[in-house]
Order: sequence, then C-alpha cells, then structure tokens
Amino acid sequence: MNHRDTPETDRPEIPARLLVHALVREDGTVDTGELYAVAGLLTMTDQQVRLCVKRLVTEGRFTQEGRGGKAVLRATAADVTGAIAPDTDHVRHAYRQDHGLAPWDSTWHLFAFAVPESRRTARDALRGTLLHLGAAPVQGGLYVSANPIAELVEARARHLGVLDTVTFLTSTDLRIGDTDDPRRLAAAIWPLDEIAARHERLAAIARASADQLSQGGSPSGIERLTLAVELAAEFTRAMTPDPLLPPELLPQPWPGSRARRLAQECWTALRSLPTAPDTPMSPPRLFRIYGDAITQPDGQ
Repeated sequence: MNHRDTPETDRPEIPARLLVHALVREDGTVDTGELYAVAGLLTMTDQQVRLCVKRLVTEGRFTQEGRGGKAVLRATAADVTGAIAPDTDHVRHAYRQDHGLAPWDSTWHLFAFAVPESRRTARDALRGTLLHLGAAPVQGGLYVSANPIAELVEARARHLGVLDTVTFLTSTDLRIGDTDDPRRLAAAIWPLDEIAARHERLAAIARASADQLSQGGSPSGIERLTLAVELAAEFTRAMTPDPLLPPELLPQPWPGSRARRLAQECWTALRSLPTAPDTPMSPPRLFRIYGDAITQPDGQ
C-alpha cells in the first residue's frame, strides 16, 4: 500500500502543530520517530517538524527528552489534543439527527445582548460561544439557533459576568421581511453552501481512504496513523463550524449525513484491521476519542 498514491489536491492540509497534537498517546507523550514518519507521508519536511517542535517546547506546551527522531515529547496540558479532538456531544447529536432520532419541534431559540464597549472582551467571548454552538446573527446583537442551546449560553454568559445583558426568547413564527418558511429562513441565515462544501470534502477524503484500505494488502502502522490523522483532521474541519440544523431545515439529500456515514465506515474499517508489526504499543488517544464519538454514537 502506497499512501503517496493519493493526489496532493485530494488530501487535507494538516499543519505540523495539529499533527503533533494528533499523535499524543494516552500517557501524554509523542514518539518523534512516529511523528517524522507520518509527517513524511503527509509530505512535510523534517525541517517543518523540527521548527514546530521547537516552537511547542518554547511555548511550554511540551517538554522534550532526547533529540531528533529518537526524542520523546511530553505534553504539559491534559487537553493538548483539543485542537483536533471532536466534541463528542456535538458529534453524537449529528448522528442522532442523521438517524431521525432528533426531530425538530419547530421552535427557534433567540438570544439578544447589548454588552457595553467597556466589556468588549466579554462581548466577543459571548459572540464566539454563540457561533460555536451553531447560532447565527439575524441582525446586530440578535442571534438565532434551531437547537435548544439556552442552558449553555446562559452558563457562558454567567461565567463572563454579562448574564444581565442577555435576553432569551423562543418563537415558532420567526419571520425576516417577507420570509417565514423555515427552510428558506435557514438558507438565508446560515451559509449552507459553505457547510455543504466542507462535508463534500470530508466525504471525498473518507471515500479515498476506504478505497486505499480495500485495495488489498495490509497498511503498516504508520500508514494507518496517517490515514487516521487525515480523516480526523477533515472530520474536525467539517464538523466544528456545522450548526447541525435539523434535517427539516436542510436541502435533501444533505451531504453532511452522507459524509458522516462514510467517515464512520472508514473509521470502523481502520479499527478492524489486524495488528501491523509496526503498530505502536500505545496508540494515540485520538483513536479512542474518535472511536467513541464516531463509531458509537447514541441511538444506534
């Protein structure tokens, strides 16, 4: 199996920093031999990896024992894989939607806030939370979500000390101008074309990886790591900005459902391969995190 057969244009762009995070094992270490090997399959140069490691050590995110490909990096924070790890609740909700287990109740959840300029940092943080949770701006200071996220928004606003500036309301008859049809509203409020394009790319990566696994022969442990990192990186890229709109609000068929199904099938195939001779004794925690999120979603 030759991982380099994959066309460069079809492969996800993975920063060296993200690769280091992806290879953190359960004990918080990174084997630099594996790091350089996977980086090579991803067409990164040794110089890129060395500079990245140096920056991470300088920033205090890792400590380094040894040199070069025989060194061991040790993470200084427990959540170091956060840059690539999935939000398990978010992912499982997506699969529940895909299987018709989370129907929409026709309720829009709206949030209005007026945080003063003197508290700009808190205002930006609250706005970032709303966007992260899938809400979108309707107009200045007014955000809408199709999912019940009020409890999470309230907790964040309380933590930031701006809860008294936030208004919470729900509606079943939202209208913007002359538009009140829910599906047309969703298309006007959220960038559905961009979201769909990210999922189309995830589907292409998952399909290409599955094809490689079915071509015969058994991929080496390093090749498996590389496929897993590529799939995880593209899955994160597609899912992190996905508002997970209910199927009732989306064009059908929706590429997100197909992409998640292909990713699940590919990840299951990766995990079912017989152990390769060069498989690391302690696989990256990425395998467990994604295995739990993608292959064991609630409701299946």
